[in-house]
Amino acid sequence: EKNNYKLDTDMKVEDLKFLVKEYKKIILEELGQKFPEDPLEQLWGAVTAVFKSWNTLRAKTYRQLHDIPEDWGTAINIQSMVFGNMGDDSATGVAFTRDPATGQKRFFGEFLVNAQGEDVVAGIRTPQPISLEQKGRDARTAALPSLEELMPAVFKELVETQQKLEKHYRDMQDIEFTIERSKLYMLQTRSGKRTAFAAIRTAVEMVDEKLIDEKAALKRIDASTLPSLLAKIFDEKEKKDVLAKGLVVATGLPAGPGAASGKIALTAEKAVEWAAAGVKSIL
Repeated sequence: EKNNYKLDTDMKVEDLKFLVKEYKKIILEELGQKFPEDPLEQLWGAVTAVFKSWNTLRAKTYRQLHDIPEDWGTAINIQSMVFGNMGDDSATGVAFTRDPATGQKRFFGEFLVNAQGEDVVAGIRTPQPISLEQKGRDARTAALPSLEELMPAVFKELVETQQKLEKHYRDMQDIEFTIERSKLYMLQTRSGKRTAFAAIRTAVEMVDEKLIDEKAALKRIDASTLPSLLAKIFDEKEKKDVLAKGLVVATGLPAGPGAASGKIALTAEKAVEWAAAGVKSIL
């Protein structure tokens, strides 16, 4: 604010040096020890943090929800780093081989120029759409250039790669990538999380496309997600009226299906506490 910067990328080298010093001060105050300067010590610190994360409350709750055994443990890959924040010819992004909300067969994702990893989901900048087609569908990002426009050659390679990955794994993929100085690097791929509606559509269409058989398609549908297809939704006419009257207070990305009403809980703990007390809430 002091420097009238709009984006994190507006910061100059001196600003970043100042921030590093501030962060180091905070680490010393909070942990009672200096931030390690030795690269191997930093690496083992990162490895230890990942192993410790297996026993956080959030991880334990996730395992309970998804029937994951406690004794499975976790694993770590260590690999050389690529940098998406080396300038305007670098970027980082996440994408799905199909729309995770609807299941429609279209390449769908977000990216940021001159950014690194978590920046895409951290909310520091509005992520940009991957394709021109996606850009045309979303009013929030219509003014932002797509990857297809900014780096057409990289976009073409990314599209070819995501098609190969889906064909190989025979499932909708959630992929992460980094572009370092106009070169595309694939960081990881995994089966993408999707809504119950998207799961059914994807399974049916993959049978039609001869990617999987009917038995595999049925196994793809998690029975516990089916009630979400019956969740109440907003009345479309009332929704249009509310939008027309400018009565919307705020908008965001939904974490669950359907419509909901209740008190706003700003922490998961508060939402659990209210649910136990029979108070309707929205996390």
